[in-house]
Amino acid sequence: MFELPELDYDNREAFYEDLLLAARGLTEGESDRVANCANLAALLFHSLPRVNWAGFYLHRDGELVVGPFQGKPACVRIALGEGVCGTAAAEGKTQVVADVDSFPGHIPCDSASKSEIVVPLFRDSALIGVLDIDAPVRDRFDEQDQRGLEAIAALLA
Repeated sequence: MFELPELDYDNREAFYEDLLLAARGLTEGESDRVANCANLAALLFHSLPRVNWAGFYLHRDGELVVGPFQGKPACVRIALGEGVCGTAAAEGKTQVVADVDSFPGHIPCDSASKSEIVVPLFRDSALIGVLDIDAPVRDRFDEQDQRGLEAIAALLA
């Protein structure tokens, strides 16, 4: 049985170090990508303060298809280059969006979401999907969140 660690978000460097350790513990020795995505989505959703959705879109047949997540039901398919997730996937670059309403082409799956971070996932330079986290407040994510979440996402590569 896995117990969620007590994490102190106020000390963000230590928070992400501890979160990465917990993520490694969940994924170590498990080769099934869906199982790892499911556990990481739960870990992130229950560990990160002020988020309303955390999960994965997996790259299948030239588009992103919803994978394991925590939160309200989500958009099922997203075209590469569309919305925040599709843009992160197409550009191969993490997207940190302070206000989703100002992002051109934003796809509103949950009207409560106000900010978002999306980390593209690659394995041997091939796109495998994206990690997507939404928050019900603007300006929720910053560079520390980006670095911490990119390190966790790298576990899937």
